[in-house]
Amino acid sequence: MKQEETYKKAVELVRSARGKLEVTNKVGAATLEELSIAYTPGVAAPTMAVRDNKALQYQYTARQTMLAIVTDGTAVLGLGDIGPEAAMVVMEGKGVMLKHFAGVDPVPLCLSTKDPDEIVRVVKAVEPSFGFIFLEDISAPRCFEIEERLNRELSIPVFHDDQHGTAIAICAGLKNVMRLTGDKLVDKRIVINGAGASALATFHLLRLCGAQDIVVCDSRGVLSAERTDLNTYKMAVAAESVTRGAKTLKEAVRGADIFIGLSRAGLLSQDMVRSMAPAPTVFGLANPDPEIMPPQALEAGARFVGSGRFDFPNAINNLLAFPGIVRGSIDACVTHVTPGMKLAAAKAIAEFVPDSELRDDNLLPNPLDKRLAQSVARSVAQAAVQDGVARVSC
Repeated sequence: MKQEETYKKAVELVRSARGKLEVTNKVGAATLEELSIAYTPGVAAPTMAVRDNKALQYQYTARQTMLAIVTDGTAVLGLGDIGPEAAMVVMEGKGVMLKHFAGVDPVPLCLSTKDPDEIVRVVKAVEPSFGFIFLEDISAPRCFEIEERLNRELSIPVFHDDQHGTAIAICAGLKNVMRLTGDKLVDKRIVINGAGASALATFHLLRLCGAQDIVVCDSRGVLSAERTDLNTYKMAVAAESVTRGAKTLKEAVRGADIFIGLSRAGLLSQDMVRSMAPAPTVFGLANPDPEIMPPQALEAGARFVGSGRFDFPNAINNLLAFPGIVRGSIDACVTHVTPGMKLAAAKAIAEFVPDSELRDDNLLPNPLDKRLAQSVARSVAQAAVQDGVARVSC
């Protein structure tokens, strides 16, 4: 299906359905007996029980599976700061994915503030209604501060999908590249283009996966300790990067084994791909259009090519990761999501593709297979127990 046709059908879908989400009841309210049990006077008994023992809220209400999708609309898709009203369309779409693949009950919360202090205050205030906080489309570097503070100050898990969901999917894809080649990530030279939320999270998770030779570029060139225009988060990455004296993206990719694009369309040329190591890996993940289109990357000599789109092979999309992360966290009643849980998710995604099906153009699982989220959830829950963040019950 052509992109123009997809866009047209997407507009017609939301117009005809008046959005993508709805609220449904779990219990009946069709008879007087049902009303008396579900509403009044029956509701008083479980209410008083929760008053006396707040832990019962997880048994007597839907809190455990209620998930807040929180955004300020400042970093939506590749569209940037479009505001909370327009962001609601995307949050409903993410809610559909969470309901379908993770079996949770999503509630979009599109906030009319960009102030980190205010966002933290609002989320803390609504904490008693939810079992999981899912941060979405909040621009960097504010998103880092917001997530860090909420993780410190809340007793329920907080997960910024733009950072960690993307990073997990990338790591899973690279794990399977290594399976096919027999190489090790520690021996590979990696260039990440883009230094926003997903790029910096990918850098840190790749380091945990064993990668050592990584350089990151932003719109002004390579992040290095010599630059004086970097924020705290970029400075931390620059201190661990291996730049080899490169100043620009063009210089950085020369001889590199792996390119990961988390920036914008058209920034990687065929000549730049040709300058990389033989048969390189090119993951152009800019949304909706990649840094280089997959056919062009293959034509230029890349062996492993991925994008964030489902209309090309090797869709490296956070949909592979976040349903299992959320489900596993909820099932294990975790207090927060740990690096070990993210690594477990990446490993489970990679290993979901059997050896018999693993190919250059089939690096990752089919996201429509609901068994994937279940498999990831089990691995995430086990890692939570090992990391000491799982509770016996919520």
